[in-house]
Amino acid sequence: MVPNRDYGFTLWGKVMKFALLWVVGLVALGSARLGQSASSEYFTPSHTLSGIGVARDDLSDDLLDVRTDLMIQSQTFPIMRDPQAVPGAERITKNPKLQSIFRSAAEVSGLPASLVEAIAYLESWGDPKAESYSGPRGIMQISKSTAREMGLRVLTTTRYRVTTERVQVRNKRNKLVTKTIRHKIPYVVASRDDRLVPERAIPAAARYLAALERRFGGRDWAVFAYHCGEGCVSEMLDLTRRARGISKDHATVARMFFSATPAWNRDLYQAVQMQMQRDYSPTYWFRIQRAQQLLELYRSDPKAFIALAQDYKSEFANALRAPHRLSVWLRREDLLFHSCEDIKANMGTKLVRALDRPEYFGYALRISPDQPENLDYFLQASPSALGTLTYIAFETRRLWEQMKPKGEKFRPLEVTSLVQPEDYARTISRAEGISHCSGQVFDIAYGGLPPGEYESLRFVLDDLGWEGYLGFVEDGRDTLHIGPAPSVREFFTTVFQDALGTKGADAVSAKERSRPDQLPPVSELQ
Repeated sequence: MVPNRDYGFTLWGKVMKFALLWVVGLVALGSARLGQSASSEYFTPSHTLSGIGVARDDLSDDLLDVRTDLMIQSQTFPIMRDPQAVPGAERITKNPKLQSIFRSAAEVSGLPASLVEAIAYLESWGDPKAESYSGPRGIMQISKSTAREMGLRVLTTTRYRVTTERVQVRNKRNKLVTKTIRHKIPYVVASRDDRLVPERAIPAAARYLAALERRFGGRDWAVFAYHCGEGCVSEMLDLTRRARGISKDHATVARMFFSATPAWNRDLYQAVQMQMQRDYSPTYWFRIQRAQQLLELYRSDPKAFIALAQDYKSEFANALRAPHRLSVWLRREDLLFHSCEDIKANMGTKLVRALDRPEYFGYALRISPDQPENLDYFLQASPSALGTLTYIAFETRRLWEQMKPKGEKFRPLEVTSLVQPEDYARTISRAEGISHCSGQVFDIAYGGLPPGEYESLRFVLDDLGWEGYLGFVEDGRDTLHIGPAPSVREFFTTVFQDALGTKGADAVSAKERSRPDQLPPVSELQ
C-alpha cells in the first residue's frame, strides 16, 4: 500500500502485496525462530507486518520482492513533491532531440533508454544547463573528475578583470593626495564543458554506467555507484557479501538495504546509515526505478501524471515543495476538531481514548492540556493513530530486546500529544501543532530514551516510513511528530482493536471496556 494514488501497479497488485506482508506476519509470530517471537508479558498484535524491524532477519525472496516494490512506490513522494516534476517530465519525454540522444546512448551502451532518461530526469529535471552547488553540471550532473573518466573535456581559461579604487597617499612633500590604483583580478571561465552538451554528456554517462555494471556485476550496483561513487559502492558491496543471511550470488542493492539492521549486520547497518545521512544514496536505485515508471505514466497519460503531482502538494506549507509526507497526507478537511466540544461530540466514534498501561503497551501518556479539566479530551485520538502508536511501541521493544543493549531497561515511549482542538493548537508555537486537530497524529518525546532504545525507535520509524506506512518529522528539539498514511489507516485501526480486546485494556473506563466489540466497523473508524 502506498499513499494517495499509485499508477505503478494495478489495484489488485497493491492489495496482494499488502496481503502478503500482513499474512506472512501472522505466520512469523507463530514461528520459533530466534529473535522473532514476541514476549507474552506485553502486547503483541495478532495482525502484523512481516519484514519490519527485528523481522528483517533472513527475508525470503518473495518478501524481499514485496518490500522492494513498496520501497519503489514510496519514492513517489521525493519525486512528485518537487515543482519541477511535471515540467521535467515534459522536457525529458517530449523533446525530439533529447529522445534521439537517449536512443543513441542506449545503442552504444546496451542499457535501456528508459534507465538513462530516468537518471537525467532525477539529476537535472532534463535541464542541460543545470548546476549543483557541489560542482556537478549538466543534464546528467557529472563532476569534473568523473567527466575526465568518461572522456569528456572540461577546459578552463584564466581571464582578468580590472578594478580601480581611489586611495590617499603621501607625496614627496609628505602631503596627502588622492591617487587611483588599478587591480588586476584573475578569474576562471570554462572554454569548453562537454557536460553541458547533451549530445556528448548523455552517451558518455550511459557508457560509464555500462562499465560500472561490468565492474560491480549488477545494474542496480551501477546505478547506486552513479550517485554514491565507485569507492563507496566497492565498500558497500564487500560488506553486503560478508553479511549474515546473504549469499554472495544474491548480493543486490535491495538485499543490502533490507538486511542492514542495528541488531545484526551492524557494520553494514552503520555504513548504510552514514550514506543515508550524507545524501540518501542507498535509496537512489529505488528512486530511479520509480522515475522510470513515472515517465512512462507521463507518456501514456499526462493528465494522470499531473493529477498525481497535485496529490503531492501540501495544503499547509508555503514553500513550493512539500516538507514531509504528513504535510501531503493531511488535508484541510481532516482538521475536524476546532474545540473541546467537537472532541466531546466525536468521542467513541472518530476519536477513542488512548489505552494507558505503559509496561504492557510500551508507551506512557504524558499529556499536558491547557487546563486540567480538559485532560480527558486531550487523551483522545483516532483509532488508526492509536494503532500506529501501539504498533511502533511493539516493534521498537522487539528490536530493542534482540539488540540487548547493556545496562539499559526498556522505557515506555513518552507520548506528549494526541488530539488537540484547533483553538488550543493555534496558541502553541510548534509548527506541527495545527495538524493535531485531525486526530491522526501524535508526538513522542525521545530525549529521555536510552541510546539503544532510541536507535531501535528510529530504525522502526524509518522501516515503516520507507514502506509508506507512516510519516514522521522532528517537532522541536527532541520530539517526533508521527501519523499513519491514509492508505493503511484501516490496518492500524485493526491493531488498535487487537489492543482493545486484550488484558491491557483494563485501564480504560468501565463504559469503554464493556464495548470493545461494539465499536463501529473499521471503515467508520478512520
